[in-house]
Amino acid sequence: MLINWLLILAGLAILIAGAEALVRGAGGLALAANISPSVVALTVVAAGTSMPELVVSAQSALGGNPGLAMGNAVGSNLLNIGLVLGVTALIRPLSIGRNTMKFEWPVMMLATLQFFLLSRDGQVDRLEGGFLALALAAFMAYAVVLDKRGIAEVTSGEAPQTASFGRSGAAALLLNGVALAVGIAGLAVGANLLVKGAVAVASGLGIPDTVIGLTVVAVGTSAPELVTSVVAAFKGRGDMAVGNVIGSCIFNLLGIIGVTSLISPLPVPGDILSRDLLWLLGLTAVLFPMMGSGKVLARIEGGLLLGGFLFYLIRLIF
Repeated sequence: MLINWLLILAGLAILIAGAEALVRGAGGLALAANISPSVVALTVVAAGTSMPELVVSAQSALGGNPGLAMGNAVGSNLLNIGLVLGVTALIRPLSIGRNTMKFEWPVMMLATLQFFLLSRDGQVDRLEGGFLALALAAFMAYAVVLDKRGIAEVTSGEAPQTASFGRSGAAALLLNGVALAVGIAGLAVGANLLVKGAVAVASGLGIPDTVIGLTVVAVGTSAPELVTSVVAAFKGRGDMAVGNVIGSCIFNLLGIIGVTSLISPLPVPGDILSRDLLWLLGLTAVLFPMMGSGKVLARIEGGLLLGGFLFYLIRLIF
């Protein structure tokens, strides 16, 4: 049991270091490419922090445990909205940009509805998975095009911290690229250690596999989003914190479910369809008026999101 707790602690330490490198590298690349940090968070950072979910889901599908892959993706989104955004907003109120309301949240809501409708027959097959993956590629391309054309909102405020170490030009680009790669690798390794330790502890306590998939595994694979968003919030990058969460939710539904179902068609358990997906739709929907009130996700709203998630978690376990 002790070795499992050591794995959890080591995973958390590597996650924190990886998140720091990821935030700095992404900020530097945003400046070098003249792309707003919010778009980088919505694409590059979100993809990086979603890698643990993709690895776990793909391994689960290949290992003949597709239910774990489905629970991981749905549980991670519930955690992203309820836990990650809730905790981050409690630490520091998050400013909400115009594009978040007009572009990012609508895409997340449409992705959630699309996934729900495709799951109604009890399975996401390879054709539907390919459609989800193509939708993700279109979303990423459109986000970058909007930013390059100056249509996307450019976040004001202090420049993001980078990994340039005072260098400029090609040297700065290389350093930030290395920091981004190291950060993504650190997040993947840290999440893997955290999941292994947490699953072993949960199994030793006799927790059912379904609950482990929706809670312990989802918590482990969502830890990168939590750590990255908290680090970004402490650095005053609220736009990166919110963009990371929304982008990760979109990646989980379109990318992870899409790619994993291309590997192996994913059955959708009835309890996930009738319980967890309905909670996900509800949390996604209530997020919109919360963000729209004063264009800030305040501490009280973060507390409500966190409280709603904890209520769901208690009902799930008991």
